[in-house]
Amino acid sequence: QVPLVESGGGLVQAGDSLSLSCAASDRTFSRYIMGWFRQAPGKEREFVAAIGWRGETTFYADSVKGRFTITRDNTNNTMWLQMNSLKLEDTAVYYCAGKLGADSLSVLTRTAPHHWSLWGQGTQVTVSS
Repeated sequence: QVPLVESGGGLVQAGDSLSLSCAASDRTFSRYIMGWFRQAPGKEREFVAAIGWRGETTFYADSVKGRFTITRDNTNNTMWLQMNSLKLEDTAVYYCAGKLGADSLSVLTRTAPHHWSLWGQGTQVTVSS
């Protein structure tokens, strides 16, 4: 298991930008496909974005495509989610997640939470009007 710790959440206004980070303490981080999920009050956890372990293949939920960017740095065992043009509906607790698998789009697109074996504790993002 690779402990994951998210940071960077906060309160912002609609239209603002925010960057989340996910730090891993284990060098095996580089073997994991990494992703971001979010969960709003009263709603199920939903997929946001994923990135292959090489950092070249990415996949986004339609709701964030063109606004959010997922990146990673395997040297520093860190992943980021740059969120631009934030909307009220982006308000949620954001979780980083990881899973083992081939660095391929077919694996990245298995977005249901039960496909992911590692989870962070979450960081709150609140977007106000």
